Amino acid sequence: MSEPERGLYIVLVSLHGLIRGHDMELGRDADTGGQVLYVVELARALARHPQVERVDLLTRRVIDQKVSPDYAEPVEDLGEGARIVRIPFGPRRYLRKEVLWPHLDSFVDNALQHLRGVGRTPDLVHSHYADAGLAGARLAQLLGVPLVHTGHSLGREKRRRLLEKGLSEESVESQYNMSRRIEAEEIALGNASLVVVSTQQEVETQYSAYENYHPKRKRVIPPGVDLSRFHPPRRGEPDPPIAAELARFLRHPARPMILALSRPDERKNIATLVRAYGENAELRQAANLVVVAGNRDDITQMDTGARRVLRQLLLDIDRYDLYGRVAYPKHHKAADVPDLYRLAARRKGVFVNPALTEPFGLTLIEAAGCGLPLVATEDGGPRDIIANCRNGTLVNPLDADAIATALLKGLTDPRRWRQWSDNGIRGAHRHYTWESHVASYLKSVRRVLREGKPRRREPGRVKSRLPSIDRLLVCGLDNTLVGGDEGALRTLVERLRASGGRVGFGVATGRSTDAALKLLRQHDIPVPDVLISGVGSEIHYSGRQSQDPGWYRHIDYRWDPEALRAAMKKIPGLRPQPAREQSIHKISYLVDPAAWPGLTKVRAHLRRLDLHAKLIYSFDAFLDILPVRASKGLALRYLANKWGLPLERMLVAGDSGNDEEMLGGSVLGVVVANYSGELEHLRDDPRVYFAAGDHAAGILEAIDHYDFLGDVRLPDEEAEAS
Repeated sequence: MSEPERGLYIVLVSLHGLIRGHDMELGRDADTGGQVLYVVELARALARHPQVERVDLLTRRVIDQKVSPDYAEPVEDLGEGARIVRIPFGPRRYLRKEVLWPHLDSFVDNALQHLRGVGRTPDLVHSHYADAGLAGARLAQLLGVPLVHTGHSLGREKRRRLLEKGLSEESVESQYNMSRRIEAEEIALGNASLVVVSTQQEVETQYSAYENYHPKRKRVIPPGVDLSRFHPPRRGEPDPPIAAELARFLRHPARPMILALSRPDERKNIATLVRAYGENAELRQAANLVVVAGNRDDITQMDTGARRVLRQLLLDIDRYDLYGRVAYPKHHKAADVPDLYRLAARRKGVFVNPALTEPFGLTLIEAAGCGLPLVATEDGGPRDIIANCRNGTLVNPLDADAIATALLKGLTDPRRWRQWSDNGIRGAHRHYTWESHVASYLKSVRRVLREGKPRRREPGRVKSRLPSIDRLLVCGLDNTLVGGDEGALRTLVERLRASGGRVGFGVATGRSTDAALKLLRQHDIPVPDVLISGVGSEIHYSGRQSQDPGWYRHIDYRWDPEALRAAMKKIPGLRPQPAREQSIHKISYLVDPAAWPGLTKVRAHLRRLDLHAKLIYSFDAFLDILPVRASKGLALRYLANKWGLPLERMLVAGDSGNDEEMLGGSVLGVVVANYSGELEHLRDDPRVYFAAGDHAAGILEAIDHYDFLGDVRLPDEEAEAS
């Protein structure tokens, strides 16, 4: 097939931190760092390429008096077809990334609404970091497009380093929500058709720790840098304004500078750098130390991690009596960053990055472009950067003596300093431009877009009355719609009939289509307008009259039932369910809880074999294996997108963990009183109503609570979250 005439539409997703296209507040906090600069510059560079028509960078909309009103603007134009689109989800106020997890379903739903307004399905979704990876995987599943993922930093590596520093498993988990982050990364890696990494070291030593480690889908594409701002100092130019700010701290401001520039984050390892400087008299005599660790007004008002890092910095300066030798300015602007590099280069200084691990090291490229030699951590991207540019040396970030020795090596040999400076300028321009990055990126993307064609013929055309409705009630079947007071069930059926044709009725169940329809007949329940059966593996309209062909094709993506059955034969404690419970897109087993190894180990087994499936374990007795794009929750959102049904006008009723995905996001949810305990944590969700009545009585209660048959009353999420 020939290439389409119009260019690519690419959606980038980067959710945490504060993102805008000008005056970036890099270092403001642990969430607003190099990733922010990377995604904005990537969006602009992609949009400049003639093969790309449009780039939307989706991030979080923040309405908070504590931050700039820029972050509340729904859209910001980046020029040449690139835009920042801020999607509202969760409370309006600014939140750190560790507490964004419960709100990601709302992002997905609202992002879908934005994309419907665009009127064009993107060609791919590119997610950045674990939170966007989880949301991006779901968004790509719903849109039926490839996922590209960039991790930026990885949870397993971070956990390893934090444990090495002496933190306990419990503190790492409570502070960083680490298990949830690592599972999100596994999901992103399992769904991604392409994983873009900055260095080969990332592939071999960091991604290899994951169950979904499949090097064939990794592409090493070093990030680009806009080097127009990062050039060497020019002869005769005066000191920049930031020099006067540094001079306030320094007894001999003209001495060479050891420059460190990072967020006030424990991973950046500022404390070890200060110890290296403080304990080496020769180094203290040879150079001043300049630590630019974000911006601050009042340390006591900063988040816990930043507060701890900056307090330790001040204590170490006092401990080693470094007054007059160390500068630690409170504020700097984005425009000051190139000036800092050039000032350090003019004074024959060195740039140091002592981070515990550095996935890439954007600041190293910027410093190199300004002619500033490097001393950098041996863990991560600096290996490739210094190998390419030959402009510095690597160190063990936990060895303070080795850091001091390396810094002296760069500061005390003028010939070596000049060679490293010249090499860095040439190497940065040769290896790290956005033009070369985008060319490699699009070559890999085009290969991905040619893959993944459907393999089976789909069913026939769809007949449905969903286009004529303006709201939809969707109920779980067993223990939600049926199983309780038959009188309440009769009342529910009559209220739906009396509402006229504008209210649709749907059922979502783990049962097969035939078994579900049989149960509905037994209880004299009308045939639903839409039936999601087989745990989301099938969608039918008006009973069995019409199967949705798009859903059939959509979930066939990466589905290999023969290989899955072969892999599952090696798992003890499993027995295939009867043939009537199996289908083209569902493999079902009976489970002996005492004999099988557990869901986590089975999932890891399939991931290592590069088999893509969704595992659903229920009632300590049943295991269903579905395509990665199949579930009751994804099916519901597919219906909303296909038929133009606003999720805010869907009322979803459930009782168990299998219903959780349906209940999240923008829909109106109800948990009936006879629910199982795994749904208890949803009580904090303002869009999930916990009914006092069980089964159909609870559904009736929710209809009144939301005025669902009237004007539809939406909850005030901000009021309930405060």
